[in-house]
Amino acid sequence: MLLSWMTMVAGTLIPKQNGSVRVVFIGDVVGKPGMKIACLAAPWLHRRLGADVRIINAENAADGTGLRASEYKRLIEAGYDMITLGDHIFKKREIMEVLRTNDNILKPANFPPSSPGKTWSTITTEMGPIAVFNLLGRVFMRPVDCPLLAADRVLSEIPESTKMIFVEVHGEATSDKQVLGRYLDGRVSAVLGTHTHVTTADDQILPKGTGFQCDVGMTGPFEGILGRQIEPVIATTIGFDPNTFHVATGDVRISGTWVDLCPTTGKCLAIGRIQWKEGMLTTWQKELADLAQRL
Repeated sequence: MLLSWMTMVAGTLIPKQNGSVRVVFIGDVVGKPGMKIACLAAPWLHRRLGADVRIINAENAADGTGLRASEYKRLIEAGYDMITLGDHIFKKREIMEVLRTNDNILKPANFPPSSPGKTWSTITTEMGPIAVFNLLGRVFMRPVDCPLLAADRVLSEIPESTKMIFVEVHGEATSDKQVLGRYLDGRVSAVLGTHTHVTTADDQILPKGTGFQCDVGMTGPFEGILGRQIEPVIATTIGFDPNTFHVATGDVRISGTWVDLCPTTGKCLAIGRIQWKEGMLTTWQKELADLAQRL
């Protein structure tokens, strides 16, 4: 009986497609609450979701804006295989050296070539390599090169033998993201979006086999406005008061999307969303610890 309960606590919630590689992508980590739950959830993404690869967007991890070297280290040590960034990439200057010297953190591929960081990298799995790159949208965002042409450049650099290709698009407008999804359909395995902090209900597999979703959502405090305290945001909206938008603290959740990829064809076989609350993860940890002591 104890063993069956142990299996239930640690067992996979959503079975993988046979012979597939499961990639879990976690959206916009916001501040200390987001960092805490992202690190807490990392082993459970493997234990309960069956993740082979864990990718995370962490451009808001440092007090709500940017990423420090310390947060980068914590996420990698927690088990994440790749960290992506977006328009707040250089808010903390110390991350520039991390970008220059590491292969598991990426800048948007349509940033200037002279800016620090790699435009794509590869994650090794038992069933083959997965190439990863991310792009910045242009609608309501900072001026950058065309993301479609940047995608073409990156794809020309990735070896033909690499069948599984994961793309993040960090953008404001759903139209921007849909254009990229359709442009890359059949050429990459998945195109998943970030930046708006709001999960969209359009997770799907496009006609030529590419998994797609406009936004995988936010990892951080949901009792707020996009992860920030409510009252200062409302006050500034009404009267243009010069407030500081501090990170909120309540109702902390982790949001993300998983895709099952075929290592032979690179096509997406299945896609789904997750959103876990902090209390759920704490309960799983306690149950597992209690059961381990009783065995």
